[in-house]
Amino acid sequence: MLGVPPTWRSYLKLQNFIWVALFAALATFSPERSPTVIGLLVAIGAVQVLEPRIGARFSIPIHLALCYPLIYFSGSIESSFWMLLLLPVISAATNFGPVGGSLVTLLACAEDLSFIAFINWQQQEFTRGAELELALRLLLFPLVFYLTNQLAQAKRDEAARYQKAAEELAVANENLKKAQAEVRRSERLAALGQLTAGLAHELRNPMGTMKTSAELLARNVPPENAIAREMAGYIQEEVDRTNSLITRFLDFARPQHLKMSSGDLTATLDRAIDQFERDKSGSAASVTVFKNYSPDIPSIEFDAQLLERVFYNLVMNAAQASPESGVVTVKTRLAGEQVEIAVIDRGTGIELKDRESIFNPFFTTKSDGVGLGLAIVSKIVDEHGGAITVESTPREGSVFHVFLPLHAQ
Repeated sequence: MLGVPPTWRSYLKLQNFIWVALFAALATFSPERSPTVIGLLVAIGAVQVLEPRIGARFSIPIHLALCYPLIYFSGSIESSFWMLLLLPVISAATNFGPVGGSLVTLLACAEDLSFIAFINWQQQEFTRGAELELALRLLLFPLVFYLTNQLAQAKRDEAARYQKAAEELAVANENLKKAQAEVRRSERLAALGQLTAGLAHELRNPMGTMKTSAELLARNVPPENAIAREMAGYIQEEVDRTNSLITRFLDFARPQHLKMSSGDLTATLDRAIDQFERDKSGSAASVTVFKNYSPDIPSIEFDAQLLERVFYNLVMNAAQASPESGVVTVKTRLAGEQVEIAVIDRGTGIELKDRESIFNPFFTTKSDGVGLGLAIVSKIVDEHGGAITVESTPREGSVFHVFLPLHAQ
């Protein structure tokens, strides 16, 4: 059987063998040896064997239908095969709920009781003992149903507990993996921060000397020496560009001293978007930012200047990843005890292999990127006691989620 584990396949083979053996014994020791009775016993046995394949919803009606002629041709009300009516009752108690199982039990009782109509009252005598036996038979059906249903319910409850425990364990395992990844990232950030700070300070002095020398050279070179002037200009431009990179390195490495104050988060978002509108260029120039703010966001404690920088970077990255005339959506909402800010684009997306690394310093997929923008964003959000996550599908877009606590930690 496809999809069934080997242990269950072995169990089902053993179960089928037991059913075949039991019905073979019933056919062998049956007091009624007519071909009709033997054929009906074989048919009921086949239905019982096939029940795991065809399902109880189909096997139970077939079983009840086959039991009626079997009991009729093997002695009617006096037939010993009335006990086979317990099989659909047990199956219903196992597979159906109390309502469905009770209905099947009533049908089995009615089927057994209906054979009173076939008694020849002129030739047969229905004694007090026969009445009591019939009553006991009818009481046996609900008793078997109740006990089987209780056992099946206990098994279902146990299976549900195991399933819940397995789901909780899976969630805990996933959280543990995320926590381990955060610890590893924090350790990398700390080490890289120390290295960057030391290297940046060591580079600042020679960069200053180089720029001063280039400026002196440009002032003292004769006007007719155009090549020397051009080279001096290149030196100054490259020194300025290098100093800009060093400043970004120091921004990443320097501990942030948060200036927390209660403020309106939407106002900070608006300032970041306004700054983006002033600075956007290239393919991002045609991108439109759509605001979808929740009116339920209360005032929270945060460093407005640093968070404005966070949102500016996220909006700029989303716009640069978007196609021309694309749309970037900035959305806010309450998420429990947190405020969620989502920056959504329909751009190039992020490959799965890069998704875990995008917040690491010096990781970038841009040809002219340094790889510090998202690292600084992540650091600022972490220092606010928040979290930043990303969902992305290549060639469909990305969603950056920033979560900030409602109450300062």
